[in-house]
Amino acid sequence: MAVLASGMGSNLEVLIGDQRLQIVAVISDRGNAPALAGASAAGIPCSVVGWKGNQSLFTSEICRAAEEQKVEALVLAGFMRILGGEAIHRYPLRIVNVHPSLLPAFPGAHAIEYALAAGVKVTGVTVHFVDEEVDHGPIICQETVEVYPDDDVASLHARIQKVEHVVYPEAVAALAEGRLTVSGRKVLWT
Repeated sequence: MAVLASGMGSNLEVLIGDQRLQIVAVISDRGNAPALAGASAAGIPCSVVGWKGNQSLFTSEICRAAEEQKVEALVLAGFMRILGGEAIHRYPLRIVNVHPSLLPAFPGAHAIEYALAAGVKVTGVTVHFVDEEVDHGPIICQETVEVYPDDDVASLHARIQKVEHVVYPEAVAALAEGRLTVSGRKVLWT
């Protein structure tokens, strides 16, 4: 599988450390992403596909970079770009993402801020398949995280990340091991 990352790489680090996973490439849209250094240190080939303002071209270049490494699945780990339909069609039900809310609540890049602004008492983590809509694909798993009255974005994000670091490797391993089947919008684990 290839992991797509834009930032620090904390989920990538956890995925790299999971012996069940065969990560053969890391692809980033940012040449200065700290995630690249971690992947490089682990001996994983890295590629940078810069954003050029065209989603279709960007997606084609991501797919090309993945295919060069004979990738069978894409795992998004803090990847802050939206992939176009070409990726969805090339990797049907083989692109997964982790999101810091209980989808369908609070999709998009500012989920934690939206949860705090809404005053929810519980938020969480969702691992889902990627489809052509933002944070919309079939849900693989979810885990709750309590929101404390004194939480700010940093404190809530830190607790959410701890949960991500547990559930994401499990879901990705289930995908890699062929233990996930999709019926409509329901994902079944075997």
